[in-house]
Amino acid sequence: MLMREGAAFGLAQRLQNDGLSLGEAFSFISGLYFRGKLAYATAFANAPEKVPGALVITACGGLIPPERLMSREQLCLISAAPVDASEPRYRIPLEQDARMVAAHLSEDCEVVLLGSVATPKYVEPLLAIFGQRLVFPAEFAGRGDMSRGGLMLRCVRQGVELSYVSILTGERHGSKPPRLPKLTGRPLSRRSETLSSQG
Repeated sequence: MLMREGAAFGLAQRLQNDGLSLGEAFSFISGLYFRGKLAYATAFANAPEKVPGALVITACGGLIPPERLMSREQLCLISAAPVDASEPRYRIPLEQDARMVAAHLSEDCEVVLLGSVATPKYVEPLLAIFGQRLVFPAEFAGRGDMSRGGLMLRCVRQGVELSYVSILTGERHGSKPPRLPKLTGRPLSRRSETLSSQG
């Protein structure tokens, strides 16, 4: 819908004319899960100087800040390869950008991976570069994408950060946790990014 030529709704018109931020585009395409990551990274990232607080892992464009404006052509370009650890078009730009980030990090700076940790597509290339500094929320174990997205939005609303564990030692698979209880009160705004670095 967003990429279709001639689409008339607001986000598509902005993409066609002035461009759309990567965060807005991915939030529309991926829905609740990406909105949760974007809002969570924005709220809790504490990055060192010269390192963005949040970076989006793309299919063949490496790591891109969510606020970067993208044209329709650029979105097509960074989405033109499968996200697979064995795919060079995906892995080489990701590793190049990750090394640039790592060069600015101290040994005790954590890099929080908010993407899937159950498969090697993110973990394998990033772990080789960040090592023990690569962590993920322990509460993700056993949760599906939608549940993780809802959990992160809830954390932003309540101002409570998740607990991080090392990719090397943390439990990445687990039994399915109970469903999150429904929130009451005013809903979180849709406007709200996901690799997040903690300095």
